[in-house]
Amino acid sequence: MTLSVPHPTLAAAVWPAGSAGLLRAGLLVAGGICLITAGAKASLPFWPVPLTLQTLAISVVAAAYGFRLGLVTVLAYLGAGLAGAPVFAGWTTGIAPFMGPTGGFLAGFLLMAAIIGAAADRGWDRAWPKILVAMAVANVIIFLPGLLWLGTFTGYGEKLLAAGLTPFILGTAVKTALGAALMPAAWALVTRLGR
Repeated sequence: MTLSVPHPTLAAAVWPAGSAGLLRAGLLVAGGICLITAGAKASLPFWPVPLTLQTLAISVVAAAYGFRLGLVTVLAYLGAGLAGAPVFAGWTTGIAPFMGPTGGFLAGFLLMAAIIGAAADRGWDRAWPKILVAMAVANVIIFLPGLLWLGTFTGYGEKLLAAGLTPFILGTAVKTALGAALMPAAWALVTRLGR
């Protein structure tokens, strides 16, 4: 019986792991944190949850890195914010974002990275329909912990949907389609360059 080997991720195709595997992983994680932070800073100040490009950045990082490295990157991003680095939307740091209205969405980032990263490990990031499905599922799943936690602040019902779901439906659809389009395009570019 042979174990199935996951498909190489985009990051592995561009920068294969070699003798400097730990340094490579550290630099990729740092780059991923920077991209997610940039997504967090590109925000519209809705209340109680801002509209940001974080989910687009996490989708791209997880699809490019795969399950393990993508999940480690998101964990490191959350850890950096918890430790006081200004990586979240609105320049909030420490425990406050986790305990405030956005806490459930922050937890959902891990689910998002896991779903999209696992899909990328299976080669779904190379085909637009497959990665679109993975990103769409991940973007829906993120709302489960997000809304459950947000409801403790807004109450459950129409007020919760108005605060944490309805304003984000169109933006989520656009970000999902954009993220899904980016990955096959990136693969086509890498293939064209002979990687």
